[in-house]
Amino acid sequence: MHHALRDPYHPASSPIHRAAPPVKLVLAVAFVLAVVALPRGTWPAHTFLGLALLVGALASRVPLSLLGKRLLAVEPFALGVALLALLQPGGLHVFLAILAKSTLSLGAVVLLGATTPFFQVLRALSRFRVPSLLVTTLALLYRYLFVLVEEMGRMQRARRSRTFSRSRWVTWRASAAVIGHLFLRTTTRAERIYAAMCARGWRT
Repeated sequence: MHHALRDPYHPASSPIHRAAPPVKLVLAVAFVLAVVALPRGTWPAHTFLGLALLVGALASRVPLSLLGKRLLAVEPFALGVALLALLQPGGLHVFLAILAKSTLSLGAVVLLGATTPFFQVLRALSRFRVPSLLVTTLALLYRYLFVLVEEMGRMQRARRSRTFSRSRWVTWRASAAVIGHLFLRTTTRAERIYAAMCARGWRT
């Protein structure tokens, strides 16, 4: 995974970056709620919100190519959900509506991440009285995502150095083994971290 995808914040001097994190968080949530509330087929309204998002992206002075790459990286999740709509009558219209709503919502989240450090987002969530357990869980998830990605990279390099066959089946089997070992290591690491936190007085 590219470093930019792991650390989405892109420093720049712009009004969006200088805005207060709680304000940006409220605007992002309001934008997503507005997108979700739009009825299907109201394409002028979808276009207006898309243009508003584009104006925000231009005002942030974050390269549009960078935002586009990050959006494309998460777009398969939205596409996977939207494809299920094709199985029902009139599914094409539902598919397009879900895809448009998902893309706009993900775009708002990508823009928020690119203009606001994650610790400031967590601080804003705490100010809005979000349960501390949820905030702590998000902080730990973000912190150890870096560790897991680096560990996966090391495992993949070790696998490539020991695999001399270019067979697609061998590559898939090795990749499945890496995923399985990573899952086991993640579970073991989580248990050790939880035990260490409890030993230091942390309780849910």
